[in-house]
Amino acid sequence: MSEALSPAEKAKLAAAKKKEAAKKAAPESKPYVDNGDGTVTDPNTGYMWKKTDAWLDMKKFYTWQDHCQYVDWVNSNKDKFGGYDNWRIPTKAEALTLFDKTGTKSLVDKNGTSYPIDSIFAPGGASNTWISECSDEKIIRMDLKIGVDTPYPTTEVWSSMRLIRKEGEAPPAKAGGAEPEPVAEKAKPTEAPVEEAKAAPAATPAAPKASGGTPKPIPRKDFSSEERAAMLKRARAHAAEVRARKG
Repeated sequence: MSEALSPAEKAKLAAAKKKEAAKKAAPESKPYVDNGDGTVTDPNTGYMWKKTDAWLDMKKFYTWQDHCQYVDWVNSNKDKFGGYDNWRIPTKAEALTLFDKTGTKSLVDKNGTSYPIDSIFAPGGASNTWISECSDEKIIRMDLKIGVDTPYPTTEVWSSMRLIRKEGEAPPAKAGGAEPEPVAEKAKPTEAPVEEAKAAPAATPAAPKASGGTPKPIPRKDFSSEERAAMLKRARAHAAEVRARKG
């Protein structure tokens, strides 16, 4: 049985183990690069990220079913974001590269709360993002405050988005599919010439009808002078009779 190590030997062995562990440790991460065109490059992975998220761009959150609206908008306005049109949502693994495990990086979100991603990104955004592992059947959202992807039992979930791109990737398909081909305008059928209708004689107006459907009598207007004098005489006699009765 070997003798117990002396304190000096223990210290020497511990130092050797520490040195060996340092050799196996990952190399120090290179800092993110602000490209000055609305994009940020991670030199450690080669990923390029949008500097702003969906909340900062649109001041709204998106359901999973609607998330392509934002992706399509970004790719349709590529001049604003580095001139690229192949932006997409990240995978879980890609999103986790944003999450700082060293505790040295911090960014302020829209609520004034700090969360651990690099401050090279624009402040005031949201601390969550949709990831490509999500689907209509399985709603999953990445929480960048704690570096955890959370499943939800409902589709009534909203999130922001941080978009990523890689050199050489094809642009994602638009939500509405390919643009439809322009439809050629159909020629209008030639109309046959129509002969001018001859003017028809004016129809004799029909006698007005009473509300019950029986025609009203048409008053005469062709009285003779003798008939007019007789009617006036009868009217005066009737008026005198009425005055006499009232006495």
